[in-house]
Amino acid sequence: ELEYAPDAPMVNGYEVLNKYFDQLFATNPKVIAFGEDVGYIGDVNQGFAGLQAKYGADRISDTGIRELTIMGQGIGAAFRGLRPIAEIQYLDYLLYGLQPLSDDVATTHYRTFGKQSCPLIVRTRGHRLEGIWHSGSPMGMIINSLRGMYVCVPRNMVQAVGMYNTLLQSNDPAIMIECLNGYRLKEKLPKNLLEYRVPLGIPEVVRHGNDITLVSYGSTLRIVQEAANYLAGIGIDAEVIDVQTLLPFDINHSILDSLKKTSRILFIDEDVPGGAAAYMFNKVMEEQGGYRWLDVAPRTLTAQAHRPAYASDGDYFSKPNMEDIITVVQEMMAE
Repeated sequence: ELEYAPDAPMVNGYEVLNKYFDQLFATNPKVIAFGEDVGYIGDVNQGFAGLQAKYGADRISDTGIRELTIMGQGIGAAFRGLRPIAEIQYLDYLLYGLQPLSDDVATTHYRTFGKQSCPLIVRTRGHRLEGIWHSGSPMGMIINSLRGMYVCVPRNMVQAVGMYNTLLQSNDPAIMIECLNGYRLKEKLPKNLLEYRVPLGIPEVVRHGNDITLVSYGSTLRIVQEAANYLAGIGIDAEVIDVQTLLPFDINHSILDSLKKTSRILFIDEDVPGGAAAYMFNKVMEEQGGYRWLDVAPRTLTAQAHRPAYASDGDYFSKPNMEDIITVVQEMMAE
């Protein structure tokens, strides 16, 4: 559980991570971090700011602009017993390092019958922002090519910290996708950063409601929460669920419990149509047998079938916005 001092400050999301990484490197000598701009400037969003000077360039270092070899370094370090955090600067560029992750990292445990492990943590950031190349959410590509890795999609940096702690207790590889537009959003600073754990595969109900179940993750979850607050004002009581991890996904079928109560469900994310929202739909409708509890047709609400357009318009119109969510929910309530 999270613990807060009585006078716990509200800080920027990147400051939560920075304080956490500082404590982590001070207490776990096996952890190293590297990637583009990670060392000298402390990463593009300042999660490692000041830490190279404190812990040395052997532990926190810069690399060349080549995702393929960054992943290769991570694999080698993980095989040698270190706990590498290998950074891909933006999620869009995971594509350039995908091959060894899919072919080597994701398969190691399976093809060695559990005799070898590759506990690499790939740290990256993505989702909603402004621009074609720094706003990607190719989640379908990731979950379908990286079975064998954990895929963590925390809604904020405190939850990310809890997932890092859980991953560092395990012997499995993972990709951590932080919310790119969350680094300067304020969060309350916990006092037990090193002890906080977020279990993987356990969704969290972040808003309770009786009328409709809204399932999402990451940056889009915040927009879903805003929509739910608006809907409450017009008499629609929405339940909002943060799935937290896509691999594993809802291992105890807790989304089904919500659906039994509301009998309506909408899966919302910012991947292309047929991507991760369709994956979540498949999990709950087919694997969990959710279809038995429906009063209206279940829906997915996704981004458009293209890279996000430029500037604020791209963030707003290429991906689900609050009005989109409200409109679909109203349609479902009227069905």
